[in-house]
Amino acid sequence: MERKVHVPLEGRAYDVVIGPGLLRQVGARISPFLSRPRVAVLTDETVAELHLETLRAGLAEAGIEMEALALPAGEATKGWPQFSRAVEWLLEQKVERNDVVIAFGGGVIGDLGGFAAAVLRRGVRFIQIPTSLLAQVDSSVGGKTGINAPQGKNLIGAFHQPTLVLADTEVLGTLTARDFLAGYGEVVKYGMLGDAAFFDWLEEKGPALAAGDMEARVEAVARSVQMKADIVVRDETELGDRALLNLGHTFGHALEAATGYSSRLLHGEGVAIGSALAFELSARLGLCSQEDPSRVRAHLKAMGMKTDLSDIEGALPDAEALLALMGQDKKVVNNQLRFVLVRGIGDAFVTGDVPKEAVLSVLQDALADCKGL
Repeated sequence: MERKVHVPLEGRAYDVVIGPGLLRQVGARISPFLSRPRVAVLTDETVAELHLETLRAGLAEAGIEMEALALPAGEATKGWPQFSRAVEWLLEQKVERNDVVIAFGGGVIGDLGGFAAAVLRRGVRFIQIPTSLLAQVDSSVGGKTGINAPQGKNLIGAFHQPTLVLADTEVLGTLTARDFLAGYGEVVKYGMLGDAAFFDWLEEKGPALAAGDMEARVEAVARSVQMKADIVVRDETELGDRALLNLGHTFGHALEAATGYSSRLLHGEGVAIGSALAFELSARLGLCSQEDPSRVRAHLKAMGMKTDLSDIEGALPDAEALLALMGQDKKVVNNQLRFVLVRGIGDAFVTGDVPKEAVLSVLQDALADCKGL
């Protein structure tokens, strides 16, 4: 059942291995990359409680020692205080240039751990062992690392490719239903932006995937990773095609900022709602048929996901304030907001040519629905 996706970046190529039971084999999998039998692991408290001993045992089978630092779980960890703590801890562990740091957790740990590795001694190697669906299909692949600033998400960071990614699909069984579906927001994004056949497949297999069908989970992760890898190889530092991966993110990041990066809205939930809004905006601009946003929202709803602003608990700022938050997004070019819009399911493109009034109108109508107007 195991699948392997190769990311053929010149001089920095690596494999993404996907399948059940990889944690138990971790020692044998990473031994070829180690200059000495010792690794430093960055994780979070939730993952540590569930899986750290399995990782330790898997490493010990190959005679590899492990030191681990467990940071608090949650998006709030992805800032300067915990980042400084992680880097200083790695220095205390006497991590050398030839050593390997392991980022063992969801997207927060992957992003923070990768950035710590990027700046430690001007760059040490790191291995991603993503434990959430979101991280397995998105943040662990492609080398984007970083932390959040008060001004917005991921504004501080570096491109630093991993040496290896091990995506153990068995670990997904310990996710809450909400966390799994938040990750599914990134899976379905790949179908929406570039693979209509994958979207069709997800409409059929999505419920089984959510219910725990391991073959469907391996297939969904592998197809998502392959699509991301293809795009990253074409455009590693997001000067062109890679921006397509931000479908739903311009809206989503603004909503995350508006909710204080809190548990009110998880990243994948923001992407799902943002994707529905991007399809709605595309339809209003006459780029795609009105059937496309309806089909997207129907699938998200069928999966039990957040699809509308009314699904977010608590009050939201007005449309003007949300638009202002979009202006802080790191994808702004020459002070111009850039959107990923669609000509249909599986056919996305990037543009800066979007009338502000159209965006405001979509937001105002979505907010009006919250109030039941």
